[in-house]
Amino acid sequence: MMRLLRVCPTVLRQIIRSPIRSALTVIGISVAMYLFVSVEAMREGVHTATQVQAGDTTLVVYRENRFCPFSSRLPQFYGDRIERLEGVNSVVPMQIHVSNCRASLDVVTFRGVPRDELGTALASGGKITDGSVAAWERRGDAAVVGEALAARRGVRVGDRFSAAGITVFVAGILETDHPQDRNIAWVHLPFLQEAARRGGTGGLVTQFNVAVDEPAHLEAVASEIDALFRHDEHPTATRPERAFVGRAARDIVELVDFAGLLAWGALAAVFALIANAIVLAMRDRLRDHAVLQTLGFSGPLIAWMVLVEGATLGLVGGLLGAIGAFATVRVGHFSLTMEGLNIEIASGWSAPLVGIAAALALGVLAAIVPALRLARRDIASCFRAV
Repeated sequence: MMRLLRVCPTVLRQIIRSPIRSALTVIGISVAMYLFVSVEAMREGVHTATQVQAGDTTLVVYRENRFCPFSSRLPQFYGDRIERLEGVNSVVPMQIHVSNCRASLDVVTFRGVPRDELGTALASGGKITDGSVAAWERRGDAAVVGEALAARRGVRVGDRFSAAGITVFVAGILETDHPQDRNIAWVHLPFLQEAARRGGTGGLVTQFNVAVDEPAHLEAVASEIDALFRHDEHPTATRPERAFVGRAARDIVELVDFAGLLAWGALAAVFALIANAIVLAMRDRLRDHAVLQTLGFSGPLIAWMVLVEGATLGLVGGLLGAIGAFATVRVGHFSLTMEGLNIEIASGWSAPLVGIAAALALGVLAAIVPALRLARRDIASCFRAV
């Protein structure tokens, strides 16, 4: 084992001896892995936002056959009727106003909730790190802004913030693990109804968020709600929150699935780059390998050196690309928004770690064939090939 480790400095010197080729190979791997990790972060964000989980207890009641928040209009008194159904813990009416209903990377979403329902509307585990709920309650034009939206727009507590024709006073910054809440500005329902001119105070809302007592009752309660309003002027379509996000963002989901093909293409590019670099390096070093064999280096040991070289190129390129993609996503606070719903590009370490591991594995795989071929070459054939 120690003998295998002692040859690693020799491998590094061999890589450095061809600086231009090694640098171009590492740069190519970095670019490919940057693309791969970015796409994986998008896929992880989509999965987190759209996959219904066993512990979910929130339903979204929307206007049937409506998609954009501008077109979903439900009477606010529906909330009282929904709250009387068995299995319903709470109902929060919401007015939603967006700067752009189409798919975009920079959409501002306002959610209006009743004055006493802010705590119920926010996902569990969220906390206001700057400002307070009391400050939000004191002003009719106050807003609690999600941390991702605040960072993206550069707003702080005490600032005035304008978007989509709405101007609000920032009364708090919300820190939460819920992707929807991180990219939303929460305002008073009457204020948003009047400012957006969509029904006036106590009139129409966009949707109802319904908290159910047990996850197992989601489907039953959803069916009861839709049956209750089936013959009304404004029929409803009720789904679990994550399923609702998945339906609204189906175009984004398809786009991300297509981007997955680009990720596979990036992996193929990494494999080709490393394999090409190793083959060219072995061709240039035939005399060196003959000398190494003369000095007592066995075929398996030389093959090990080739594998280490491939792994090193893959690891260095993978680290640069993965860390670059991670920094871009973390600093940019990007989210894909469609129809007022947010799918945040994941900024955790899982996608970069997958990318680094993939680059390392591909480096080893790309070096296997050249390593085996070189290990089987005898000294005389190496000298003749020079």
